[in-house]
Amino acid sequence: MIYLVRHGEAAATWGDHPDPGLSELGQKQAEAVADILIEAGASTAVCSPMLRCRETALPFERRMGLVAQVAPEVSEIDTPDDVGDRVTWLRTLMSGDWDAGSHDFTAWRKAMLAFVSGLPDETVVFSHFVAINALVGLIDQDSRVVVFRPGHCSVTRLKRQNGVLSVAEYGSESATRVL
Repeated sequence: MIYLVRHGEAAATWGDHPDPGLSELGQKQAEAVADILIEAGASTAVCSPMLRCRETALPFERRMGLVAQVAPEVSEIDTPDDVGDRVTWLRTLMSGDWDAGSHDFTAWRKAMLAFVSGLPDETVVFSHFVAINALVGLIDQDSRVVVFRPGHCSVTRLKRQNGVLSVAEYGSESATRVL
């Protein structure tokens, strides 16, 4: 299994802060998901370099006595250089599909899938709403940007069979406001 974990609740939105840490609730969510991951058999971790993912990984790291590999491959989607208002751009992107946007994110999605496919079984990937959706969409050949709405610290499970990843279980969903 590969476990995709959306970070805990952030202390601020992207519109308010470019790299927020976790809120008090987010810290509690991170503690709770560490228990779930350990019970499931997770044994190593990778995380986005963004602060909210680093802080979500901390309880798992402490309990397992390890340090997660920081991997930009599983980070937040990059904002194209020609975008002035990230919040509006991201809302528009999330309401569509990967093929219809004005920017091509094929390379980003494929690089992320190649990276995650190369991870050993029982690895946790602490990542983001859009990144997790990009991965499962590519795996399931679903071109929608938002395939599902993973809640904070939800766990999406990927299984590997004959070297190919498939979605074994989508994480719990939430009506949580993304932006």
